[in-house]
Amino acid sequence: MRLFKSFIAPLALTAAFLGPATLAQQSVPTPQKVEAVPAPVIAKPALWKISDADTTIYLFGTIHLLPKGIEWFDGPVANAFEKADILVTEIPEVPEAETIAMTLKHGTLPQGQSLRGLMSAEERGKYESAMATMGLPPAVFDRYKPWFASMALAIFPLQKAGYSMENGIENQLDKRNKDLGRPRIGLETLDYQLGIFDSLPPEVQKAYLFAVIDALPTMTQDIQKMVDAWAKGDVDSLAALLNAETDDPVLYDALLTQRNRNWAVWIDKRLDQPGTVFIAVGAGHLGGNNSVQEFLDRAGIRSARVQ
Repeated sequence: MRLFKSFIAPLALTAAFLGPATLAQQSVPTPQKVEAVPAPVIAKPALWKISDADTTIYLFGTIHLLPKGIEWFDGPVANAFEKADILVTEIPEVPEAETIAMTLKHGTLPQGQSLRGLMSAEERGKYESAMATMGLPPAVFDRYKPWFASMALAIFPLQKAGYSMENGIENQLDKRNKDLGRPRIGLETLDYQLGIFDSLPPEVQKAYLFAVIDALPTMTQDIQKMVDAWAKGDVDSLAALLNAETDDPVLYDALLTQRNRNWAVWIDKRLDQPGTVFIAVGAGHLGGNNSVQEFLDRAGIRSARVQ
Protein backbone atom coordinates (compact mmCIF):
# COMPACT_ATOMS: atom_id res chain seq x y z
CA MET A 1 0.00 0.00 0.00
CA ARG A 2 1.67 3.19 -1.16
CA LEU A 3 -0.82 5.53 0.51
CA PHE A 4 1.07 8.01 2.68
CA LYS A 5 4.21 5.87 2.51
CA SER A 6 6.39 8.92 2.82
CA PHE A 7 4.65 10.26 5.92
CA ILE A 8 4.57 7.19 8.15
CA ALA A 9 7.99 7.89 9.64
CA PRO A 10 7.56 11.68 9.91
CA LEU A 11 4.31 10.97 11.75
CA ALA A 12 6.23 9.02 14.37
CA LEU A 13 8.74 11.83 14.64
CA THR A 14 6.03 14.49 14.97
CA ALA A 15 4.50 12.42 17.77
CA ALA A 16 7.57 13.11 19.85
CA PHE A 17 6.41 16.69 20.32
CA LEU A 18 3.31 15.49 22.14
CA GLY A 19 5.57 14.32 24.94
CA PRO A 20 5.31 11.29 27.23
CA ALA A 21 2.83 13.03 29.52
CA THR A 22 0.27 13.42 26.74
CA LEU A 23 0.45 9.81 25.62
CA ALA A 24 0.31 8.74 29.25
CA GLN A 25 -3.14 10.30 29.48
CA GLN A 26 -4.36 7.43 27.31
CA SER A 27 -3.28 4.74 29.82
CA VAL A 28 -1.08 3.13 27.20
CA PRO A 29 1.32 0.54 28.67
CA THR A 30 4.91 1.74 28.62
CA PRO A 31 6.87 -0.46 26.21
CA GLN A 32 9.85 -2.29 27.64
CA LYS A 33 12.93 -0.62 26.21
CA VAL A 34 15.82 -2.55 24.79
CA GLU A 35 18.75 -1.87 27.10
CA ALA A 36 21.58 -2.98 24.83
CA VAL A 37 24.47 -0.51 24.98
CA PRO A 38 25.31 0.55 21.40
CA ALA A 39 28.76 1.53 20.25
CA PRO A 40 29.01 5.33 19.95
CA VAL A 41 28.12 6.64 16.51
CA ILE A 42 29.87 9.80 15.34
CA ALA A 43 27.30 11.68 13.27
CA LYS A 44 27.92 14.52 10.83
CA PRO A 45 24.41 15.76 9.99
CA ALA A 46 23.87 18.47 7.41
CA LEU A 47 24.10 22.15 8.31
CA TRP A 48 23.53 25.21 6.10
CA LYS A 49 24.42 28.88 6.50
CA ILE A 50 22.47 31.87 5.20
CA SER A 51 23.94 35.31 5.69
CA ASP A 52 24.05 38.94 4.66
CA ALA A 53 26.07 41.90 5.90
CA ASP A 54 24.83 41.80 9.51
CA THR A 55 22.82 38.58 9.91
CA THR A 56 23.78 34.90 9.99
CA ILE A 57 21.20 32.13 10.06
CA TYR A 58 22.16 28.48 10.49
CA LEU A 59 19.72 25.84 9.27
CA PHE A 60 20.02 22.41 10.87
CA GLY A 61 17.99 19.28 10.14
CA THR A 62 16.89 17.28 13.18
CA ILE A 63 15.56 13.89 14.18
CA HIS A 64 12.97 14.26 16.94
CA LEU A 65 13.60 10.83 18.52
CA LEU A 66 16.96 9.07 18.71
CA PRO A 67 18.48 6.09 20.50
CA LYS A 68 21.38 6.53 22.88
CA GLY A 69 24.94 6.60 21.66
CA ILE A 70 24.83 9.08 18.77
CA GLU A 71 27.34 11.89 19.13
CA TRP A 72 26.51 14.77 16.80
CA PHE A 73 27.17 18.01 18.72
CA ASP A 74 30.66 18.80 17.45
CA GLY A 75 32.55 20.75 14.80
CA PRO A 76 30.57 23.21 12.66
CA VAL A 77 27.27 22.37 14.37
CA ALA A 78 28.60 23.10 17.85
CA ASN A 79 30.41 26.22 16.65
CA ALA A 80 27.28 27.57 14.94
CA PHE A 81 25.12 26.88 17.97
CA GLU A 82 27.54 28.55 20.37
CA LYS A 83 27.65 31.69 18.20
CA ALA A 84 23.87 32.04 17.99
CA ASP A 85 21.82 34.59 19.91
CA ILE A 86 18.61 32.57 19.75
CA LEU A 87 17.34 29.03 19.11
CA VAL A 88 14.41 28.62 16.70
CA THR A 89 12.55 25.30 16.48
CA GLU A 90 9.35 24.18 14.77
CA ILE A 91 7.38 24.95 17.93
CA PRO A 92 8.49 26.63 21.17
CA GLU A 93 8.69 24.77 24.44
CA VAL A 94 5.10 24.00 25.40
CA PRO A 95 3.92 23.55 29.02
CA GLU A 96 2.50 20.11 29.77
CA ALA A 97 -0.98 21.44 30.54
CA GLU A 98 -1.13 23.26 27.20
CA THR A 99 0.11 20.19 25.35
CA ILE A 100 -2.65 18.07 26.86
CA ALA A 101 -5.28 20.75 26.19
CA MET A 102 -4.27 21.12 22.53
CA THR A 103 -4.21 17.35 22.04
CA LEU A 104 -7.68 16.98 23.50
CA LYS A 105 -8.94 19.91 21.44
CA HIS A 106 -7.77 18.46 18.14
CA GLY A 107 -7.68 14.75 18.90
CA THR A 108 -10.96 13.92 20.65
CA LEU A 109 -13.92 12.58 18.69
CA PRO A 110 -17.34 14.22 19.07
CA GLN A 111 -19.56 12.91 21.84
CA GLY A 112 -21.19 9.62 20.85
CA GLN A 113 -18.48 8.60 18.36
CA SER A 114 -15.67 6.11 18.86
CA LEU A 115 -12.61 5.24 16.82
CA ARG A 116 -13.64 1.64 16.26
CA GLY A 117 -17.17 2.80 15.50
CA LEU A 118 -15.77 4.58 12.43
CA MET A 119 -14.46 1.28 11.06
CA SER A 120 -16.01 -1.50 9.01
CA ALA A 121 -16.02 -4.98 10.53
CA GLU A 122 -12.97 -5.91 8.46
CA GLU A 123 -11.09 -2.74 9.46
CA ARG A 124 -11.97 -3.22 13.10
CA GLY A 125 -10.64 -6.78 13.02
CA LYS A 126 -7.36 -5.64 11.49
CA TYR A 127 -7.04 -2.78 13.99
CA GLU A 128 -7.76 -4.96 17.02
CA SER A 129 -5.31 -7.58 15.78
CA ALA A 130 -2.57 -4.94 15.53
CA MET A 131 -3.39 -3.68 19.01
CA ALA A 132 -3.22 -7.21 20.43
CA THR A 133 0.14 -7.79 18.76
CA MET A 134 1.51 -4.75 20.60
CA GLY A 135 -0.13 -5.69 23.88
CA LEU A 136 -2.51 -2.73 23.85
CA PRO A 137 -6.16 -2.82 24.97
CA PRO A 138 -8.41 -2.50 21.90
CA ALA A 139 -10.45 0.32 23.47
CA VAL A 140 -7.51 2.47 24.57
CA PHE A 141 -7.91 5.02 21.74
CA ASP A 142 -11.68 4.78 21.28
CA ARG A 143 -12.19 8.42 22.35
CA TYR A 144 -9.72 9.72 19.82
CA LYS A 145 -9.58 10.57 16.14
CA PRO A 146 -7.65 8.35 13.74
CA TRP A 147 -4.77 10.83 13.39
CA PHE A 148 -4.02 10.62 17.12
CA ALA A 149 -4.18 6.81 17.14
CA SER A 150 -1.78 6.89 14.18
CA MET A 151 0.72 8.93 16.15
CA ALA A 152 0.53 6.80 19.25
CA LEU A 153 0.85 3.53 17.33
CA ALA A 154 3.76 4.82 15.26
CA ILE A 155 5.76 5.91 18.28
CA PHE A 156 5.13 2.74 20.30
CA PRO A 157 7.60 0.37 18.54
CA LEU A 158 10.22 3.11 18.48
CA GLN A 159 9.99 3.60 22.24
CA LYS A 160 10.25 -0.15 22.67
CA ALA A 161 13.43 -0.15 20.56
CA GLY A 162 15.00 2.54 22.75
CA TYR A 163 14.23 5.68 20.73
CA SER A 164 13.22 8.61 22.89
CA MET A 165 12.54 12.31 22.80
CA GLU A 166 15.08 12.64 25.62
CA ASN A 167 17.80 11.72 23.12
CA GLY A 168 16.23 13.73 20.29
CA ILE A 169 17.94 16.76 18.83
CA GLU A 170 15.44 19.39 19.98
CA ASN A 171 15.60 18.17 23.57
CA GLN A 172 19.40 18.24 23.61
CA LEU A 173 19.55 21.66 21.98
CA ASP A 174 16.97 23.01 24.41
CA LYS A 175 19.02 21.90 27.41
CA ARG A 176 22.16 23.53 26.03
CA ASN A 177 20.22 26.67 25.16
CA LYS A 178 18.85 26.98 28.70
CA ASP A 179 22.34 26.52 30.12
CA LEU A 180 23.40 29.49 28.00
CA GLY A 181 20.39 31.54 29.14
CA ARG A 182 19.24 32.23 25.59
CA PRO A 183 15.69 32.53 24.25
CA ARG A 184 13.94 29.86 22.21
CA ILE A 185 11.04 30.60 19.88
CA GLY A 186 8.95 28.58 17.42
CA LEU A 187 8.18 28.95 13.74
CA GLU A 188 4.72 27.52 14.45
CA THR A 189 2.50 26.70 17.42
CA LEU A 190 1.51 23.25 18.64
CA ASP A 191 -2.08 24.27 17.98
CA TYR A 192 -1.21 24.85 14.32
CA GLN A 193 0.76 21.59 13.95
CA LEU A 194 -1.95 19.40 15.44
CA GLY A 195 -4.54 21.34 13.46
CA ILE A 196 -2.92 20.14 10.23
CA PHE A 197 -3.75 16.54 11.11
CA ASP A 198 -7.13 17.41 12.57
CA SER A 199 -8.13 19.19 9.36
CA LEU A 200 -7.71 16.04 7.28
CA PRO A 201 -11.02 14.46 6.23
CA PRO A 202 -12.04 11.49 8.44
CA GLU A 203 -11.54 8.97 5.64
CA VAL A 204 -8.06 10.31 4.96
CA GLN A 205 -7.22 10.07 8.66
CA LYS A 206 -8.47 6.49 8.74
CA ALA A 207 -6.45 5.54 5.67
CA TYR A 208 -3.44 7.11 7.38
CA LEU A 209 -4.06 4.96 10.47
CA PHE A 210 -4.14 1.74 8.46
CA ALA A 211 -1.03 2.76 6.54
CA VAL A 212 0.72 3.05 9.91
CA ILE A 213 -0.60 -0.37 10.95
CA ASP A 214 0.74 -1.88 7.71
CA ALA A 215 4.14 -0.29 8.42
CA LEU A 216 4.43 -1.36 12.07
CA PRO A 217 6.41 -4.58 11.44
CA THR A 218 9.26 -2.62 9.82
CA MET A 219 8.79 0.76 11.52
CA THR A 220 11.98 0.59 13.58
CA GLN A 221 14.10 -0.54 10.62
CA ASP A 222 12.63 2.20 8.42
CA ILE A 223 13.39 4.88 11.00
CA GLN A 224 16.91 3.52 11.46
CA LYS A 225 17.58 3.93 7.74
CA MET A 226 16.58 7.56 8.06
CA VAL A 227 18.75 8.06 11.13
CA ASP A 228 21.70 6.49 9.27
CA ALA A 229 21.23 8.84 6.32
CA TRP A 230 20.86 11.83 8.66
CA ALA A 231 24.02 10.87 10.56
CA LYS A 232 26.00 10.76 7.30
CA GLY A 233 24.63 14.10 6.13
CA ASP A 234 23.20 12.26 3.12
CA VAL A 235 20.45 14.76 2.34
CA ASP A 236 19.35 13.19 -0.95
CA SER A 237 18.87 9.72 0.54
CA LEU A 238 17.10 11.13 3.57
CA ALA A 239 14.75 13.19 1.42
CA ALA A 240 13.98 10.14 -0.72
CA LEU A 241 13.17 8.07 2.37
CA LEU A 242 11.05 10.79 3.98
CA ASN A 243 9.28 12.58 1.19
CA ALA A 244 8.94 10.27 -1.81
CA GLU A 245 5.92 8.56 -3.33
CA THR A 246 3.02 10.16 -1.55
CA ASP A 247 -0.35 9.32 -3.05
CA ASP A 248 -1.99 12.44 -1.64
CA PRO A 249 -0.69 15.79 -2.95
CA VAL A 250 -3.01 17.68 -0.59
CA LEU A 251 -1.42 16.01 2.42
CA TYR A 252 2.07 16.54 1.03
CA ASP A 253 1.28 20.22 0.49
CA ALA A 254 -0.08 20.66 4.02
CA LEU A 255 2.69 18.84 5.85
CA LEU A 256 5.68 19.94 3.81
CA THR A 257 5.29 22.39 0.94
CA GLN A 258 3.21 25.07 2.64
CA ARG A 259 5.22 24.93 5.83
CA ASN A 260 8.55 25.07 3.99
CA ARG A 261 7.32 28.10 2.06
CA ASN A 262 6.24 29.80 5.29
CA TRP A 263 9.58 29.11 6.95
CA ALA A 264 11.48 30.50 3.97
CA VAL A 265 9.43 33.70 4.25
CA TRP A 266 10.27 33.85 7.97
CA ILE A 267 13.99 33.50 7.20
CA ASP A 268 13.78 36.18 4.53
CA LYS A 269 12.22 38.63 7.01
CA ARG A 270 14.66 37.66 9.77
CA LEU A 271 17.58 38.65 7.54
CA ASP A 272 16.40 42.24 8.02
CA GLN A 273 17.42 42.01 11.69
CA PRO A 274 21.07 41.78 12.77
CA GLY A 275 22.30 38.84 14.81
CA THR A 276 22.95 35.11 14.63
CA VAL A 277 20.13 32.57 14.59
CA PHE A 278 20.23 28.78 14.91
CA ILE A 279 17.17 27.12 13.32
CA ALA A 280 16.56 23.43 14.00
CA VAL A 281 13.69 21.75 12.11
CA GLY A 282 12.85 18.24 10.98
CA ALA A 283 15.40 17.02 8.46
CA GLY A 284 12.70 16.11 5.96
CA HIS A 285 12.05 19.81 5.39
CA LEU A 286 15.60 20.44 4.19
CA GLY A 287 15.90 18.06 1.26
CA GLY A 288 14.14 17.11 -1.95
CA ASN A 289 11.69 19.15 -3.98
CA ASN A 290 10.15 22.21 -2.37
CA SER A 291 12.62 22.18 0.51
CA VAL A 292 13.13 25.30 2.61
CA GLN A 293 16.38 25.98 0.74
CA GLU A 294 14.63 25.66 -2.61
CA PHE A 295 12.08 28.31 -1.62
CA LEU A 296 14.91 30.52 -0.39
CA ASP A 297 16.71 30.08 -3.69
CA ARG A 298 13.59 31.12 -5.60
CA ALA A 299 13.62 34.32 -3.53
CA GLY A 300 17.25 34.93 -4.43
CA ILE A 301 18.59 33.88 -1.03
CA ARG A 302 21.56 31.54 -1.15
CA SER A 303 22.12 28.82 1.47
CA ALA A 304 25.62 27.33 1.70
CA ARG A 305 26.26 23.83 3.04
CA VAL A 306 28.83 24.05 5.86
CA GLN A 307 28.67 20.40 7.03
